Amino acid sequence: MDVLKQLLTPGRTLCKAPGASKKRLLQTVAQLIAEDQISLDATELFTQLVAREKLGSTGLGDGIAIPHCRIENCVHPLGTLVTLDKPVPFDSPDGQPVDLMFVLLVPDEAHQEHLDILASLARLFSQTDFCDTLRSQAEPAQLYQTAVNWPG
Repeated sequence: MDVLKQLLTPGRTLCKAPGASKKRLLQTVAQLIAEDQISLDATELFTQLVAREKLGSTGLGDGIAIPHCRIENCVHPLGTLVTLDKPVPFDSPDGQPVDLMFVLLVPDEAHQEHLDILASLARLFSQTDFCDTLRSQAEPAQLYQTAVNWPG
């Protein structure tokens, strides 16, 4: 889908990530993003993602979460797609643990763009076939290609 082509890169796509806990998972993702985007600090990313989770879980249900936040040094919206080796409790509305996650970061001033992208992501990740296909990918390159080339 076009939104994923704009947000995702192969370097920010991770398969079967170890997820001991929600915090540990967010820490892993923050580090991955900071390694890919040198203008962003892993500690700040982690702090902002955790602060957002304290406002309310970004778990959507059905094993899916879309953690998101606005970041000061973020130049353009970007995302990270992660499948987990085993589901992690995420305080989702349905009580189900998360095994598929898309992390969205947007520039600090991008209020409406943030909401528009979130709405597009929520529509996309509500498609069962899409999510099941992502979960079945064993390699990051396959996961990336599947995500960005999804016809829906």
